[in-house]
Amino acid sequence: MKTIKKLSLLFLATFVLWSCSDDDDAPTPTPLPLNIVETAQATPSLSILVEAVVQAGLVDALSANGSRTVLAPTNDAFTAFLAAKGFSSLSEVPNDVLTQILLNHVIDGANILSTDLTGSAGYTNTLASGPNNTNLSIYWDGNTGVTFNGSSNVAIADISASNGIVHVVDAVIDLPTLATFATTNPALEDLVTALGSADSQMPSPMLVSTLADAESGPLTVFTPTNDAFDALLLELDPSGMTGLGDIDPATVEAVLNIHLVAGNVQSSGLSTGSVTTLGGTIDVDTSDFTITDPMNRVINIVTSLVDIQAVNGVAHVVDRVIRP
Repeated sequence: MKTIKKLSLLFLATFVLWSCSDDDDAPTPTPLPLNIVETAQATPSLSILVEAVVQAGLVDALSANGSRTVLAPTNDAFTAFLAAKGFSSLSEVPNDVLTQILLNHVIDGANILSTDLTGSAGYTNTLASGPNNTNLSIYWDGNTGVTFNGSSNVAIADISASNGIVHVVDAVIDLPTLATFATTNPALEDLVTALGSADSQMPSPMLVSTLADAESGPLTVFTPTNDAFDALLLELDPSGMTGLGDIDPATVEAVLNIHLVAGNVQSSGLSTGSVTTLGGTIDVDTSDFTITDPMNRVINIVTSLVDIQAVNGVAHVVDRVIRP
């Protein structure tokens, strides 16, 4: 009996030691990834962003399951933004304004990595609202780092969250105007030059300030590219006109006005037929997305670059300058 008891105790001791050893070898459970709000809460440099999300009542929306990309401004970015807007604290910002500013940093339905943007440029939509409850556009340029709307640079990229991707940015991205998109896209530099030329008259038509005014409009702009303006110069002077500065500002204004339509007309709202612009009548054909101008020239609406939505209107890129 003593021998059996000793063997039993020996077996028990061996089993306990083996069990403890087995527990020590068990893998440590991997913690679940934080959601977007929790990720911001865990980052000291994003504490003002967290306060803003709470104040705007967006905690649940940004904690919900799904795929979204969030551009997260740092505390320094928020401090500079508040000062520029004349607010001494976050609490002074009206909640409806704050909500739209925050939603302008959220791209829904996609986890966009920095590698998806590097070496390219283009437009996508945020959750912020424009005229007729359209989603505002945002322009990215990934050719040198990654910049949004010409002012906000990615400082820390590709932070994974359970419901999306977070990129820390160094500036708050204000709600864009039509001027924002004209001045931030290098392919539209000649348009900016043309606007400046038209405004150089006395009295000035104030086209630049109108396009930059968030309270103006809304306007629909058929937006010619640099290549379109280069082609116009050759068309006007095949021997080689040196630039838009060679054209009388009043003529430039007349040309620009025929690219402007009152109202916020997205591409889905365009209809075939005559369209009255601020500078005359053009004919639109939605079967092939072309415009015929008063000189019977055919201009293509670039279907991959339509519905660039700002707070004061929408832009559709065209491949030729419309002539009155």
